[in-house]
Amino acid sequence: MSSNNQNTINSPIKLNGIGLHNGVNVELVIKPANENFGIQFSRVDIDKNQLISANFKNVVEPILCTKIANENGITVSTVEHLMAAFFGEGIDNALVEVDASEIPILDGSASDFVEAIRSVGIKKQTALRKFIKVQKKVEVKEGKKFISIEPSNDLIIDFEIVYDNPLIRTRRKEFKLNKDKLNEIYNSRTFCLYEDIDFIKSQGLAKGGSLENAIVVKDNEILNEDGLRNRHEFVNHKILDCIGDLYTCGYRMIASIQCSQGGHYLTNQLLRKVFENKENFSIVEIKEKNL
Repeated sequence: MSSNNQNTINSPIKLNGIGLHNGVNVELVIKPANENFGIQFSRVDIDKNQLISANFKNVVEPILCTKIANENGITVSTVEHLMAAFFGEGIDNALVEVDASEIPILDGSASDFVEAIRSVGIKKQTALRKFIKVQKKVEVKEGKKFISIEPSNDLIIDFEIVYDNPLIRTRRKEFKLNKDKLNEIYNSRTFCLYEDIDFIKSQGLAKGGSLENAIVVKDNEILNEDGLRNRHEFVNHKILDCIGDLYTCGYRMIASIQCSQGGHYLTNQLLRKVFENKENFSIVEIKEKNL
């Protein structure tokens, strides 16, 4: 993140695994891309109209995951962990080829994506990276849930989760991109309550879910044998999701975000509200070393 030039990856990456929600085995190939290409997904199992831009305007049905669709209705689900890995590792341009309708969940975190990116290395490009600098406070509320964004000199995410569950309870964490290490965010897995599983599956979701790719909490117990990877894993995963969803704005964002009980839907609604008014933001290129 120290360079203000755009980056892509040095060489293609291949990964495979199961889709969390569709339960289908998926093969994923991430390819280098030219300057100003951005992050785009391609459904290689479809003959035409397979390209989908990872843009907040293309987000549809953001329930339990982030799903993007193109104008022809072609979709890819659960892009948020990979998007967070791209953001954190400084990848501006990449083509993601996938042979099914969902990105593989792998271990439920972003750590495998990050490890794969680091294994091939990053290619520095000539064009300068653009940043979204938020100019005015914008807020979205839904009952007790809310998310807000306001001007800052850094990316700051202050996230709170509130659960009746006696183990999770209320937890809050502030993440500052320039100061905090990303590894605990990267390796924090998705989670659910045991009593919610039947309902989630009744909605046609979580067909590929297991203790291999999600934390399951039953009353005061974690059902995964190894327990938590870090003491803030629940709220850290929500921050991971938020980072990935914010990156659908197309650029890195300089702003302070505060959220309570939010998720994919609220973050998407916030982006839509920010970008509907040009007075809320500016797009800048930064030539100095520091933000």
